[in-house]
Amino acid sequence: MKAFILDRYGKKSALRFGEVPEPKVGDDDLLVRVCAASVNPLDGRIRDGDFKLILPYRLPLIMGNDVAGVVERIGPRVRRFKVGDEVYARPSKDRIGTFAESIALRESDVALKPKRLTMEEAASVPLVGLTALQALVERANARKGQKVLIHAGSGGVGAFAIQLAKHLGATVATTTSTANVEFVRSLGADVVIDYKKEAFEEKLSDYDAVLHSLDAKTLEKSLRVLKPGGKLISISGPPDPAFAKEIGASWILRQVVHFLSSSIRNKAKRHRIDYSFLFMRADGEQLQGITSLIETGAVRPVIDRVFPFESTNEALAYVDTGRAKGKVVIKVSR
Repeated sequence: MKAFILDRYGKKSALRFGEVPEPKVGDDDLLVRVCAASVNPLDGRIRDGDFKLILPYRLPLIMGNDVAGVVERIGPRVRRFKVGDEVYARPSKDRIGTFAESIALRESDVALKPKRLTMEEAASVPLVGLTALQALVERANARKGQKVLIHAGSGGVGAFAIQLAKHLGATVATTTSTANVEFVRSLGADVVIDYKKEAFEEKLSDYDAVLHSLDAKTLEKSLRVLKPGGKLISISGPPDPAFAKEIGASWILRQVVHFLSSSIRNKAKRHRIDYSFLFMRADGEQLQGITSLIETGAVRPVIDRVFPFESTNEALAYVDTGRAKGKVVIKVSR
């Protein structure tokens, strides 16, 4: 089968388009024909080598972290799916590879595709949907009466998180550029900070949670908008000791992670803020819950552009610009 492959880490380097063997299907796996995949900033960071300490992939590696497609084969222990089912998933971090014609997925990572969505729309959802859910529900416990700041509201995670936070009843603030102010308002943002004209840390205060996805300076400034006991949740780092423990990191790596995150953790502690790093996990049951939200119209996917499969490197380059509004999708097959 054809796939886009990472042979060596390199800043903004192109993936190799080539032939690879069809995936092996384990007893608990589904073989899925990929109809669409989406591109995330995570793909660029893996390609660049940013996560090679905490995600020690063996190269060459098929890239891609989101998929929608059709079940072509099932393992003998699979019970919830059958051949012909239309499904979507974010593969487990050790089983990525959606920039390909087929992928083998664990049954536990998969959910039935929302019926109201196209394959391209469905492929845009899993990673950002699960990230938003795990940040806002599991970490922040966002609910009615709370105030939540979601950075980069026009991006993939931000666009989904705004909708989810509003569904949970929270008051939502977001940061974005001048061009996207009305767009994020249309998603439900109550307070919009145009970062080209205003400093969010001077405009906002007494917030319960911040979902951070930007740089280190923005991370530090976010402490100033949170109330004591508030939660600062970052999906762009630095990783914290709890994450190192979660992935079973070696003693040396645990020390490295402890050092890298010590500054923000100490500053958060002085402000009586809870800092945590979130590297979202695959979860088919949670994804099925997201399907229900989509089917009822509580949230909707947001797609900027769809690229043909052979233009996967161009899609990655477009995401690298940081200008995508919502998600960028790759159409692989019908």
